Amino acid sequence: MTDVSAQAMKRPILLSYPATFWVANVMELFERAAYYGLNAVLGRYLTDKVGGGLGFTADRAGFLQGIIYAAIYVIPILGGALADRYGYRRMLLFAFSLLSAGYYMSGAVSTYEGIFATLLLMAVGGGLFKPIISGTIARTTTQENSGLGFGLYYWMINLGALIAPAIVIYLRAMSWRYVFTASALYCALMLLPVVFVYRDPPLPENKKSVREVLGAAATVLSDSRFMLMILIYSCFWILYFQTFGTVLWYLRDFVDAGPANDFMASLGLAVKFDAEFVTMINAGTIVLLQVLVSWIATRFRPLPVMLTGMLIGTGGFLVLALTRSVWGFIAGMAVFSIGEMTTHPKYYSYIGLVAPEDKKAVYMGYAFLYGVIGSLIGSNLGGEMYQRLLTPVIGLPAGPGTARTFWLVFAALGVVAFLGFFLYDRFFSKDTAETRRRARSVLVVLYALTVIVGGLFFAGAVRTFFGEEPSWKTLIQATIMLGLGAGGLVAILRGVREAETLPGA
Repeated sequence: MTDVSAQAMKRPILLSYPATFWVANVMELFERAAYYGLNAVLGRYLTDKVGGGLGFTADRAGFLQGIIYAAIYVIPILGGALADRYGYRRMLLFAFSLLSAGYYMSGAVSTYEGIFATLLLMAVGGGLFKPIISGTIARTTTQENSGLGFGLYYWMINLGALIAPAIVIYLRAMSWRYVFTASALYCALMLLPVVFVYRDPPLPENKKSVREVLGAAATVLSDSRFMLMILIYSCFWILYFQTFGTVLWYLRDFVDAGPANDFMASLGLAVKFDAEFVTMINAGTIVLLQVLVSWIATRFRPLPVMLTGMLIGTGGFLVLALTRSVWGFIAGMAVFSIGEMTTHPKYYSYIGLVAPEDKKAVYMGYAFLYGVIGSLIGSNLGGEMYQRLLTPVIGLPAGPGTARTFWLVFAALGVVAFLGFFLYDRFFSKDTAETRRRARSVLVVLYALTVIVGGLFFAGAVRTFFGEEPSWKTLIQATIMLGLGAGGLVAILRGVREAETLPGA
């Protein structure tokens, strides 16, 4: 061993990271502060009828949020390829420009179509940003320090999610416009380190074209085993996306926050317990307990840990169903957060176990698809259910009982995810011709049902065009369902052809 190598080994691990690594983490902190600062209260802004909110119905707000959140998960598919081809620094300039403009303009419009368009602009910027920062972390760390490197990256995410909503408490008290302006400012400030400090890390020699990226996506989507696992895991994430919508509305309409307000007043804090605290509870729980939970989880196989986490997360929604106390509400959100932090890290480990040996890296790259399905279904389902079930009984004696039923539905979805993953591991986890055939059979039924439901939605939407108020929302929902269902069936046909060439076919 040379003296230089020995000295390198003795260096503190925090000093082993290059400057670009730290710049990327700072940018992640500010971008996540912008995202969580706004999204901690966006559901309330869209639906509040007083205090400067836009006053949209819960179903329309849920539909908007579902599309926006899904876009943030989908766009990174192309964003990573564009960054590798045109350079990280150049794409960061573009991404932060879109983010700044999207956030600022969203606070300046008041129509449904206007805020839909501006938030979509923000989503494009956020989707382009995601793969650049994770790629920078990956390319500025080594095998020896990558574990801590990604741990710091994850902490930055949750630190932004903890601090920004606390600031929003005071901004929202002055004006909703300040909330949007703050998020725009966080992103605009990050243009400075991009211009003056950030340098592109070593980029891959073989840069994939957009066509090659789409081809890889088609290969993954045609794998019925993988897609079945994604669909099952998405059921759990339907619960997560309630924290940006129905949970906030429930806190406003059904929970008496008085005891929590009195407690904070006794501590000298002149703030009210409101929507911002939901994200703060989630992020704060993760910041405090993630290291301990991860340490315990390393002692067990991925599946038992995931199943345990799903049950814990489901228990959080069961707590919401059983109490209207503000302390019960806080406990429910904290319990769900523990379930989330227990389940999600092991999800990636599990994918590494079930993915085909020669395609593990590709499959890991598309593991995020749970967020696309979870947000599309979760935000839409939550908004529709809240509008139909809970909005009519606000302030009425039937309210508590209806709210209990409402949350039990989501708790049941958590149980479905738990049982689904248990059965998946037993009957589909091994990559064989038989497991592929079983998975195809299940997905054919699910995709066909999606096409049928989409067709019914489409027929209903068409009928409204002969009335006074055409239902554009229903038409878009129908188009999405038809596209997903038909696209899934086409992907399965492709998978059947490819399966004939795989080992064991």
